[in-house]
Amino acid sequence: MAGKSTLVRALVAELEGRGVPAVRHRGMLAGLHPLQPLLRQLSSARQPDSWWTTTAYVIGGFLLDGILVHIFPPRPRGHVIVQDGYGDRTVAFGMAGGPYLAAVLALRWPRTFARFDLAVFLHASPEARAARLAQGREHIDVRDERTVEDQAFTDRFHAFHVQGMGRRHDQLMVIDSSLRTPADMAREIADRLLTEHAVPGAGAGRADTAPHPALKELT
Repeated sequence: MAGKSTLVRALVAELEGRGVPAVRHRGMLAGLHPLQPLLRQLSSARQPDSWWTTTAYVIGGFLLDGILVHIFPPRPRGHVIVQDGYGDRTVAFGMAGGPYLAAVLALRWPRTFARFDLAVFLHASPEARAARLAQGREHIDVRDERTVEDQAFTDRFHAFHVQGMGRRHDQLMVIDSSLRTPADMAREIADRLLTEHAVPGAGAGRADTAPHPALKELT
């Protein structure tokens, strides 16, 4: 079973192999986001249990990012931006652990967040997720542990992630990462992206204000 960061690296390599400039990106999309350094001081791992952390990330982070990205586009320019996680998970965790008002408002107006050409949510069975955690990693996200240990929490997260935040995306792929290799998933995503969108190095150029492809995780 592959995690989202593994798949992001595989997708960047797949696009680069096809002559398409691509780069992995984390955090806020806007080229300039004044609150991002402050947000990094908060514990995102404990976010489902904190109304303050949820509010700070949703309002001060991603909602503001949705405005700033039109003024300060993502960098580097001329590349496909493969986003490693975004606010969809934050909102879904805020609803599963709360619900907190900021997450409720984000679900009411989900398209206020930055838009993407293509979003990818990953999911896997509880058994597959538990097996991956058991393999041992240098850093284990306590949110991932909770989705294995608390099925009710996982069901709420899944519903708010896919049926809630998922409806903000015009193009959404949901993939079971326990059944596919990273290379196989990357090929499918790249095929979809290059077939339906004009990207740098693969046909017509993009307008500077166009949204960028994203890769996201479904736990």
